[in-house]
Amino acid sequence: MTRTSVGHFVSEEARAKFLEAYDRAMELWPSPRRAVDVETSYGTVHVHCYGPASAAGEPIVLLHGHAGHASNWSPQIAALGEHHPVYAIDTLDDPGRSVQRVVATGSEENAAWLGEVLSGLGLDRVHLVGLSYGGWLTLNQAIHSPERLASIAPLDPGGIEKVPARFYFHMIAGLFGMLAPRRLRPAVGRLLANPALSAPREMIAPLMLGMRSYRPKTRPAARPFTDEELASIALPTLVLVGKRSALLRPRQVLKRVTALIPGVQAEIVEHAGHGLNLERPDLVNERLLRFIASCRQQTRA
Repeated sequence: MTRTSVGHFVSEEARAKFLEAYDRAMELWPSPRRAVDVETSYGTVHVHCYGPASAAGEPIVLLHGHAGHASNWSPQIAALGEHHPVYAIDTLDDPGRSVQRVVATGSEENAAWLGEVLSGLGLDRVHLVGLSYGGWLTLNQAIHSPERLASIAPLDPGGIEKVPARFYFHMIAGLFGMLAPRRLRPAVGRLLANPALSAPREMIAPLMLGMRSYRPKTRPAARPFTDEELASIALPTLVLVGKRSALLRPRQVLKRVTALIPGVQAEIVEHAGHGLNLERPDLVNERLLRFIASCRQQTRA
């Protein structure tokens, strides 16, 4: 679920090299973009912001997946930010510009640091969107600290099922795929349903550097939430699952969330795997905006 010790780079040189690649990756975002640091009880959390704070739409907050970073959301930013202020958080215990000082050891602690970030940004009624481990954090926030949330949208999230062995084989296969000639990587990526193999070089560079130089390399697998926890979610919820997901069994996931989360909207995304926001960006953007608009209409009613 979370790392058992504070994450760190093996050296200042490694950190500097990572941050140089990270900053290049963030150039994939549209302009203008600004960044802020928010102090929490668990460390300094780095947040990228796009769109005017005075935008008519309610804020959208994005949480990336394990070992990812904010540039992974670049296909979403312009679309989501047209009418909403958008905030992408560097997860506290992953390589990035956030600096962890205290380990968040469980569900309540993870909800606490994220709640402090939303408070520090002065945000209420946010639409929280998370991919993979970010999806776990999104569900966790709705369960343990929902007071600043207007809705949640976990995308191929952790926390619905136990992480299967095939997910780790998928990760290893993706690493080997990186060794293929660049011209062949998109085809290998389609075969493996791994969008990282065809993602821009700038987006992948920080990921590879982080895997080599950030410790500890892995965190324990995110625990599945209990039936009682999922049933306690009292927010509008959209769940999108890639049909070719390496993490989840799509039909079983839809069956579980629709049985437990009141009023949930759930969909299996065709021609997509675990990284569905990169594989089907137009569809994901449309689904998110339509869902958020429906939440606003429900509030007015």
